[in-house]
Amino acid sequence: MKVLLIDSNHSILQSSLEKLGCVCEEDYTSTKQQIEEKISGYQGIVIRSRFNIDQQFLDKASNLKFIARVGAGLESIDVDYAENKGIQLISAPEGNRNAVGEHALGMILALFNNLKKADLEIRQGKWLREANRGIELEGKTVGIIGYGNMGKAFAKKLKGFDIEVICYDIKEGVGDDNCKQVTLEDLQEKSDVLSLHTPFNTLSHHMVNTQFINNFKKPFYLINTARGSAVVTDDLVEALISKKILGACLDVLEYEKLSFENLFENDSFPEAFDYLIHAENVLLSPHIAGWTFQSNIKLAQTIVDKVDALFFSKEISKTKSEFKKVTGIGGLFFKSEDPDKLKEWYKKHLDFNVDDWGSTFWWKDNNGNPACTQWSPFKKDTVYFSPSTKDFMFNYRVENLSILLNELNAEGVTVIGEIEEFDYGKFGWILDPEGNKIELWEPKDVAFLS
Repeated sequence: MKVLLIDSNHSILQSSLEKLGCVCEEDYTSTKQQIEEKISGYQGIVIRSRFNIDQQFLDKASNLKFIARVGAGLESIDVDYAENKGIQLISAPEGNRNAVGEHALGMILALFNNLKKADLEIRQGKWLREANRGIELEGKTVGIIGYGNMGKAFAKKLKGFDIEVICYDIKEGVGDDNCKQVTLEDLQEKSDVLSLHTPFNTLSHHMVNTQFINNFKKPFYLINTARGSAVVTDDLVEALISKKILGACLDVLEYEKLSFENLFENDSFPEAFDYLIHAENVLLSPHIAGWTFQSNIKLAQTIVDKVDALFFSKEISKTKSEFKKVTGIGGLFFKSEDPDKLKEWYKKHLDFNVDDWGSTFWWKDNNGNPACTQWSPFKKDTVYFSPSTKDFMFNYRVENLSILLNELNAEGVTVIGEIEEFDYGKFGWILDPEGNKIELWEPKDVAFLS
């Protein structure tokens, strides 16, 4: 498989693709037209945001099997047209979600505590303590719009604060124990801080405008680490002046070009931008929320893993009868009136070895490796089992989660949300015909032993 790399990325991407058997070629300088003239000779292309892949480009790419974008979204690609041509589209939101979550948290804490202002003043010989008295996040309500990879990562970072975290998303049943899903009206009524984690699409374009802002019941702070196009800058500035918005943390701006590379290539900027760069209650960064040394590696590796799963994994060559979907029970989760009290009962009377999560039972798989099954009571009001209304949820151990979910989706099974990955494995969720939510786990049992 010949793969064309048209944007520079971490070297692990190219070297790992070549280990899979790909022949990789780089072209970071040719124009779009020049690349169109030769793209028919490639089966794969890896991009960031150098140019749009439109219908004309796709018509020239007669042998293309996949387009991989080393980033969270696919906005630079005509998705519908590519999918109609049978081209696999790959993105890597799992690769930089942690970086985005940390950046969003860092920005709001810096704004609340006047860190930028105070630092600049001290460098100028000013020691102004009262003028830099900060405010605390504790006791506030943080609203998140867009509860996918990025929104969930931010909510996870907020878990250690004594705050309420709520979210609004067009998909149902995306809330979890870190964040309660609510209506947009509820979010606009309760939020003290609003954080945007929406993808680039027609629904999010200019979403934050005067009408949207005025629907909030109280003044709020705005964080945008998603896309600049989600916010009408003129309306934001108007709200900052009127104090309807108390402050803004902006990693992205409406004036960015597609490539995100250099905002200041523009000859002039609107008056609203001039206001932002001089406002003390506005914190700006150059589209770097997901731009860490670690995410650079994670993004590249995520692309490689997905290309591997789609085109090279040995599991794909197995027939359905050879491919073992479920390898065991990973966990039994159920609702309880008082989980802590119940765990103590099981510890006292049945010798369960309990911890914060419940109890872990160890055994060995068919290859003699240590494996575990988790027993966990949850609070009665947990939303982790949503959209199921049942009082229980089973977790099943699986061999290859990505392949399995693709197969289940093709079979018409309801797949909930997106794959989430942790040190102890990958997780996905489906619904059975009776509305039971099922958690599928591709485990890394050794993580529990370290």
